[in-house]
Amino acid sequence: MISPLALIEEGATIGKNVSIAPHVFVSKDAVIGEGTTIAQGACIYGKTTIGAYNEIFSYAVLGSIPQDLKYAGEEVELIIGDHNKIREFTLFNPGTAGGGSVTRIGSHNLFMGYTHVGHDAQIGDYCILANAATLGGHVELGNRVVIGGLSGIHQFCKLGDFAMLGAGSLLTQDMPPYTLAEGGRAVLRGLNLNGLRRHIEDKESINALKVAYRELFEQGQPLQEVAQRLVQSPNEYVQKMAQFVVDTTRGIPFVRKEHTSETKSS
Repeated sequence: MISPLALIEEGATIGKNVSIAPHVFVSKDAVIGEGTTIAQGACIYGKTTIGAYNEIFSYAVLGSIPQDLKYAGEEVELIIGDHNKIREFTLFNPGTAGGGSVTRIGSHNLFMGYTHVGHDAQIGDYCILANAATLGGHVELGNRVVIGGLSGIHQFCKLGDFAMLGAGSLLTQDMPPYTLAEGGRAVLRGLNLNGLRRHIEDKESINALKVAYRELFEQGQPLQEVAQRLVQSPNEYVQKMAQFVVDTTRGIPFVRKEHTSETKSS
């Protein structure tokens, strides 16, 4: 199942039932997990660990040195979980010394063609990055995050679980979990209700998130004061969204409204 036309350096670790097509390159420090398939022309560089049953398509480049001028040849790493689909012409960089030296990707993710995962990124499980989505260095994605095609995320931004960024957007601040954002300078547009309804059966929790979202972002109240109060909510989803707001370092991209007595009464 390994083509004689593949170039595999001595020292690479190849698991059981791995399929490697012609003209694939695998570095001596790479580890390829059981059942993984690597299509023609893909390149696995450096200290890259790939878990089980991943599908890596043609001309994906995984583990090439970080696109960071501070990189000086130190040992860095890319770790990829299980059951990911990594489509054509994707580019994943390893970490840097300034970011912990590891880029880490979870399991069951879909990376469509031409997506880029920058150095030191941390990605959860079941995320979808559509065509040409780009993550800057140190970006963090929770679980089940969706990034629309041709979207860019500024370095150091964090996106919570179930966040969804619309196609063609540029995100420069943090996105709380369960929210939806879009725009040339992306701003919050509401909750990712479709994603929530698919995965949260408790309607009361979704209703609680609706109320919390209005209080946080639509009533003109001081954001941190509201978030600090909602952290005490009995609902775990509301707690998580509020705690994300409390912890943000880049701010939240929402349109601030003037606080008026009419707003307060509503």
